[in-house]
Amino acid sequence: MTCHMLTLTRCSRAALAALLAGLAAPRAYATLPADVHAIVDAAIRPLMARHDIPGMAVAVTVNGKAQVFNYGVASRQSGVPVDDETIFEIGSVSKTLTATLAAYAQETGRLSLADHPGRYVPRLRGQPIDAATLLELATYTAGGLPLQFPEAVAASDDAALDYLAAWQSSATPGTVRQYSNPSLGLLGHVVGAALQGSFEAAMQGELLPKLGMAHSHLRVHADDLPHYAWGHHRDKAVRVSPGPFDMPTYGIKATAADMLRFVQANIDAGALEPALRRAIAATHVGHYKVGCMVQGLGWEQYPWPLSREALLGGNAAEMIESPNPVRPVLPMATPSPAPPTLFNKTGSTGGFGAYVAFVPARGIGLVMLANRNYPIPARVEAAYEILAQLDGGNTGH
Repeated sequence: MTCHMLTLTRCSRAALAALLAGLAAPRAYATLPADVHAIVDAAIRPLMARHDIPGMAVAVTVNGKAQVFNYGVASRQSGVPVDDETIFEIGSVSKTLTATLAAYAQETGRLSLADHPGRYVPRLRGQPIDAATLLELATYTAGGLPLQFPEAVAASDDAALDYLAAWQSSATPGTVRQYSNPSLGLLGHVVGAALQGSFEAAMQGELLPKLGMAHSHLRVHADDLPHYAWGHHRDKAVRVSPGPFDMPTYGIKATAADMLRFVQANIDAGALEPALRRAIAATHVGHYKVGCMVQGLGWEQYPWPLSREALLGGNAAEMIESPNPVRPVLPMATPSPAPPTLFNKTGSTGGFGAYVAFVPARGIGLVMLANRNYPIPARVEAAYEILAQLDGGNTGH
């Protein structure tokens, strides 16, 4: 393990303790603002019209009180309206659950994020990818892994491992962030191996039930297929296709209410078992900084309040498609309670677009699920408007 990783590990323990205290703190639950429906309508209805989105489910939480607002249709072919049971593909928002599962495996003593992948996947032992730690895989800083697997890599985990065994790094681990499905996909595969089973079994059988996400799936059950929305790409009805390491990177399908349960657990984890509470707190620890964005485990984070431009910049195409030099987050005393921080993650498949954001210190959170892959800046703009209104108009201008 490299020296900077040792430093980050010590830093993370202190930050984890402070974040855990905040997550477990009791809250004075209040009702949703009386005009919350109007706030959501004002942002979502023009968004759907502008981008020809057939249907959306938008879930909001304010100080522990939740509500889901449904718009449009789950399928233009059938005309079935979106309702509370509609299941959407959440795309790369799945990575936040994969990171939570990895942190949970660490908190239950079944792996360490300071480990290297070859410890769990023998065919990678001694290869360039094995120079990276699991933490570097989780933060896209493993040394230049690409955004996607090459098209020649078959849609199987074995083919993905063959590719990774032959991969050559282009940067020293921990120096460059390059957003990457192979990076998080390998993390998920390692977690499955460490839990002595498969990623699917660990996610579907262990983590999702512990979070109360009974209507979230890696494979949608036959009984739930009538509730599975159709994505829309141009004039075609589409759903996600299999791909290498697809389950840990973009494989989860969920209702908006289930995703809001996950958000609420990230805001206040006090009702969860201690190991899972610590795991969620661990996903809130920042490890690498790129501009004004700090990369944690799955979640990307910003000081709140912040300007619209700063949030858009952190979610810009350059942050997704290009390598960016990073600075390690240096050890420092973390005040308790922690200062307000916005956590967010986007997700897309061919026919769906998702965005999740929350500010634990303000008790506010938002889930936006749509059955069209519409531009990320449009999602961020709409979410920013809603969150700012929920926080009493508090923004960074």
